[in-house]
Amino acid sequence: MSPRHSAAEAARTRERIVGAAVQDASRLGLEGLTVGSLAQRLGMSKAGLVGPFGSRERLLMAALDQACEVFRAAVTGPLEGLPPGPERLERLVDGWVGYLADCPFPGGCFLTAATSELDGRPGPLRDRLREIVASIRRALAAEVAAAQAASPGPHRPAEEVATTLMGLSMAANQEIQLLGDPSAASRARSAMRHAAGLPVRTLGSP
Repeated sequence: MSPRHSAAEAARTRERIVGAAVQDASRLGLEGLTVGSLAQRLGMSKAGLVGPFGSRERLLMAALDQACEVFRAAVTGPLEGLPPGPERLERLVDGWVGYLADCPFPGGCFLTAATSELDGRPGPLRDRLREIVASIRRALAAEVAAAQAASPGPHRPAEEVATTLMGLSMAANQEIQLLGDPSAASRARSAMRHAAGLPVRTLGSP
């Protein structure tokens, strides 16, 4: 096998491992994910599973980063090319609720679950999660500020709005996943739009 093919095969193996780790960790939690169970599911040895990463901790870090990329692709990816302002914030809120309602992870929003799991557990995983969530929150506050700058006031502080939106998204995830409430997504969409100072409309309305 040529070096190029070997590198491509290694990349595919790594991607396969990370994908499975994200799915399992979504259900079991990052700390609940064991190398043995994951290796068995993938038909690999423990050494072969951990080898591409160097350690279990780095494997879990890769899973956390992958979950973040999935979130960004679903929520902020569709905003590319759209100028900052109310329309962009509106699309962000709708995309966020859509991600929660039709979540790609079996256990619901991965980052929300990881926050509940790791917020009181110091260590590299918590540090990385903190970086991810802080980055998302900064970007959200900037989107709110840009939308407010293009709209007549008065407005609540952008940082306060960002905190409210983050809290509403976590509550929505709980109502969708834990309570199985079929009306939770629609309710969350209205609440988040209202908090962001956006028009509150029903789905499908102009």
